[in-house]
Amino acid sequence: MCARVEAGARLHFGFQNLSLAHERLYGGVGATLDEPRVVLEADPAGAVASEDDLVAEYAERACELLDVDGANVRVEETLPRHVGLGSGTQLALATLAVVAAAHDMEPNVRERAPELGRGGRSGVGVAAFEAGGFIVDSGHPTERFTTAPPDRGEWAVPAVVARHGLPDSWRFVLVLPEAEPGRSGETEDESMRAVVENADPSVADDIATLLVRRLLPAVAEGRLEAFGDAVGALGRLNGAWYADEQGGVYRPPAGRLIDALADQPSVRGVGQSSWGPAVYGVTDASLADAARSAAEAALSDAGVDGDVRVVAPRNEGARVTRQNG
Repeated sequence: MCARVEAGARLHFGFQNLSLAHERLYGGVGATLDEPRVVLEADPAGAVASEDDLVAEYAERACELLDVDGANVRVEETLPRHVGLGSGTQLALATLAVVAAAHDMEPNVRERAPELGRGGRSGVGVAAFEAGGFIVDSGHPTERFTTAPPDRGEWAVPAVVARHGLPDSWRFVLVLPEAEPGRSGETEDESMRAVVENADPSVADDIATLLVRRLLPAVAEGRLEAFGDAVGALGRLNGAWYADEQGGVYRPPAGRLIDALADQPSVRGVGQSSWGPAVYGVTDASLADAARSAAEAALSDAGVDGDVRVVAPRNEGARVTRQNG
């Protein structure tokens, strides 16, 4: 059986809490994008084969979890890695799903994600893969995470506490500057440990107020400007926690791009996704061309090469298709 899986990228607006003084740690807030995408195809095989080394690694683990012999996995499209769009989680889960589908099995991604090293902090990536939309997750019990996460697989993916579809007319402008990749793996773990050890608990209180009084009402009612302003404020509050680790509220060159876009009438809620360097802004389909031009001008003014995309939100999870062959 030939299987195909298509999944969109995700934006990570920030966490609800990074202080050990509160009962729940992390608690991600983010949204799913229709593109860029990861698209994989697979056929059952006696062993694992893939021209992509990382996909081959994920496929080996997927075959172990599913108790199957192997799969031939092909990469049609992939997300840019370590730029803040959730490439690691989406690729890992897409590989699991396509291997499972090739063997006519269900992937059970939420249950198996921890075994792939996913969902250890934010649950937004897993939820985006499952159902898309705007997502808020519950975070993890602080007593289990302290300054270091449990061993791989020894956690549960945080539950989704709020999920909303985003209006079809909304768009996100993505600015992907050519810069050093965002942090991942052991480097990210070390940085997060330092952030958690020093996080000001009062910032989490401000974020809780912002989330309940501004962001959730705005997304539930489909008010674009209020939504954009709220996610921008959430990003700035998160940046206060990360300032020592990334050299400011935003990492270079994201800060310069955000400053350049902040006053543009075609864009609201400009911020940095995850560790960056990806910068996002919220706009409307009718303003897409103006938003694109503003983002291209911001790159030019900052003297940075890069790519600009204006993309739709995605209100569905990964698409899985099977075909007998």
